Amino acid sequence: MSEQIEIVKEELKVAKRKSAKPMLWVSMISMVMFFAGLTSAYVVSMNREDWVTFELPDAFYISTVCILLSSITLFLSQKMLKQGKIQPSQLMLVITFVLGLGFVWYQYVGFNQLKEIGLYFTGAESTVSSSFMIIITFMHVLHLLAGVIVLLVVIYNHFKKKYSSTNMLGFELGAIFWHFVDVLWIYLFFFFYFIR
Repeated sequence: MSEQIEIVKEELKVAKRKSAKPMLWVSMISMVMFFAGLTSAYVVSMNREDWVTFELPDAFYISTVCILLSSITLFLSQKMLKQGKIQPSQLMLVITFVLGLGFVWYQYVGFNQLKEIGLYFTGAESTVSSSFMIIITFMHVLHLLAGVIVLLVVIYNHFKKKYSSTNMLGFELGAIFWHFVDVLWIYLFFFFYFIR
């Protein structure tokens, strides 16, 4: 009887591992649809008479560099882990985390720069264009904060030696989500840069 229970447990574990990536992809597709809806509403709203155009805050350029670098360091961390270089992999993972925090900080600075030029999210001084931009950017930051939590879990597990060159599923799932959030920001950045 105990042998059968162990076999069932092992089969469940294998099934969980096989379904993890497809479930992540499904959730990311739903996020893409959400942001496609928001950016479509932005484009439609540009026809309003009260639409205001403005330059992107300087801090958004810096945050974009931070997030691009974070994808590179995460890629390097994963590559080093596959090669069995545990400590360099952990270092690259921590750098990824710091760059992610840098991204969040410069997004905050960017929101303040928008306020300094008179663009507000709500209230009598708010505009439709600034409200849309801040909502879309803020929603991305929320997803990125989820990515930061994912990175913390990956860092914790990595330092507990739960990952190896033969056992990388948790690391890979975290990396897929982080790269997705990075690509999503690049899309939003270029969207706001070219469509005003």
